[in-house]
Amino acid sequence: MTTLFVLGGARSGKSRYAQQRAEALSGRHVFVATAEAWDAEMAERIARHRADRDARWETVDAPRALAAALDTASGTGAVVLVDCLTLWASNLLLANADMEQATAGLGAAIARFEGRLILVANEVGFGIVPDNALARRFRDAAGRTNQAVAAAADEVMLVVAGLPMRLK
Repeated sequence: MTTLFVLGGARSGKSRYAQQRAEALSGRHVFVATAEAWDAEMAERIARHRADRDARWETVDAPRALAAALDTASGTGAVVLVDCLTLWASNLLLANADMEQATAGLGAAIARFEGRLILVANEVGFGIVPDNALARRFRDAAGRTNQAVAAAADEVMLVVAGLPMRLK
C-alpha cells in the first residue's frame, strides 16, 4: 500500500481505522490535520483526536494548504495520515477557493508523494439532496474530491459501523 483512502460516514470508525493502519507501519509518522477550532465543541474534538495519538506522531496543521503539507511531509519512510478531506473541502469553500484547482493540486501532490499516505474523508453522498445552495456546493465538492482521490489511491476502504469494507 502506497496510498490508502478511507471513506465513511460521521462516527463510522474511519479515523480510528486509518490511524490503526498507519500505526501498523514503521517510519516517521505525520498527522496532517485539516480541522480548525471555530468553537469550543470543535476545540474539544481536536484535543480528543490529539490525545488519541502517542508521541510517535508529529502534527501538521493544514486547513487549506494540503498539497504543500503533503510535499513537505513526503519522503522515504514517511507515514502520513490526512484527516480529513471533508473539512479541507469545507475550509476551501468557505474561503471561496477554486475547488477544481485545489482538487487537481491535491491529486498532483498524491501522485508525487513518496512514502505511505493515508487519507480520510466523509462519504456525504448517501443522504438526501441538501435544501440550500451552499450545502449542495459542499456535497458536490466533497463528492468530486472523493472521486479524484479514490481514482489516485492504490487502496480504498469504506468503513460503516466500525467495519471496513474494501472497495478497491
